[in-house]
Amino acid sequence: MAKPIKFGTDGWRGVIADDFTFERVSLVAPIAARILEKNYADSTNNSKTLIVGYDRRFMAEEFAQVAAEAIKNAGFDVLLTETYAPTPAFSWAAFEKQALGAIVMTASHNPGKYLGLKVKGAFGGSVPPEITQQIEELLTVEVEKNPVQGSKIESFNPWPSYCETLQKMVDINNIKSAINEGKLKVFADVMHGAAAGGLQKILGVEIQEVNGNRDPLFDGGAPEPLPRYLSKLFKEMKSYRAANQGSLSIGLVFDGDSDRIAAMDGEGNFLSSQILIPILIEHLTTRHGFSGEVVKTISGSDLFPKVAQLYNMPIFETPIGYKYIADRMLSTQVLVGGEESGGIGYGTHIPERDALLSALYLLEAVVMSGEDLSAIYGKLQEKTGFSSVYDRIDLPLPNMEVRSRLLEQLQSYPLTEVAGQKVVDCLTIDGYKLRLADGRWLLIRFSGTEPVLRLYCEAADMQQVKQTLEWAKNWANSIA
Repeated sequence: MAKPIKFGTDGWRGVIADDFTFERVSLVAPIAARILEKNYADSTNNSKTLIVGYDRRFMAEEFAQVAAEAIKNAGFDVLLTETYAPTPAFSWAAFEKQALGAIVMTASHNPGKYLGLKVKGAFGGSVPPEITQQIEELLTVEVEKNPVQGSKIESFNPWPSYCETLQKMVDINNIKSAINEGKLKVFADVMHGAAAGGLQKILGVEIQEVNGNRDPLFDGGAPEPLPRYLSKLFKEMKSYRAANQGSLSIGLVFDGDSDRIAAMDGEGNFLSSQILIPILIEHLTTRHGFSGEVVKTISGSDLFPKVAQLYNMPIFETPIGYKYIADRMLSTQVLVGGEESGGIGYGTHIPERDALLSALYLLEAVVMSGEDLSAIYGKLQEKTGFSSVYDRIDLPLPNMEVRSRLLEQLQSYPLTEVAGQKVVDCLTIDGYKLRLADGRWLLIRFSGTEPVLRLYCEAADMQQVKQTLEWAKNWANSIA
């Protein structure tokens, strides 16, 4: 039995040929189109156009063609991409072309056996939960399947407009000059995904791209910007560093559909968005003069609000899932919104996480400061008087019954002590974020779709982080 079609934090995903099939895509796509029309027709002058895009996963273009045909038969005009592109490029196309939205075939950072379908709104970002709920509700209703005549499918290339837009958002000539003059060496691990060729297109100069070939199996791993998948990038940067002591270099890492980013500094240290977001806050405020709210998810570092406070920027916290940040960006002036898993977006652009735009801002920060990313981050730690270490583990559970048991335990018997530290506060907007007496925090959160317990911790040093996560793991196992 295939799993029910459920939309998670960003879209519906499934195993190809098991629960993600042509038949199911041809069911979901036109329903998504109808719901987008219902919600966004007024803001798009009653548009009848949908964007359909795809990344580089196995058979992604074939699934996109099936989705396009089903949407056309439901009475809509379709702009179908002629090539793979980053998911944010399709979000931009939806906004720029005043379409009802975009349907994108991608499973983001999941392993190669998965494919998925993301739904983007006319405003150029992930639709809020109430929209995906409406799609799920219609899946159980019998819909008339007689093809509607008069609609059409046209092809388009999403890259030119997208690249041109991003070029205008930074001092592109300054970045190009630094690279051409040998002042900065840029590495980009595109993880066999949709960012392939992207930086070269935008910058117009040669950079060192890693894993740029299409590999639907992702070297047997997953296109997720985590250290365990980055051995090739680390090796190339280490080799460069050995031969070019003292010169600036940066490694940029893009997930499968290029909406999430990580980086490596010149010494080959991995930098998650917990480190990159504070750097971006400082860069956008001091060098661009931008202002607005800093939006963080509940798992974001405590350094975010401290750096925001340095520059008198308000802070707002949301549940995990970029759709919550996007929703906030639609109603408030936002400087930057980001999540610990690498999704970062900007109030100067569409309300969408965009790894290539983040990469450009990071390149600009390094070029303008003349400093390595870690040096910039170190100065921010000094300015705020705050330093920390962060880690996260995902703990598989035997089944959903165990998940229910753990959840009931947390609700009925709230934790008062963790790893020998008193719990001084508990935030429950998404899971259970426990603030401990010495300042560290532990977030206990469950996957909504599978038996997985996610444990997050930030503390003063790695010993405290490991101790806290180990405590949480033992607590979960004792109840399971």
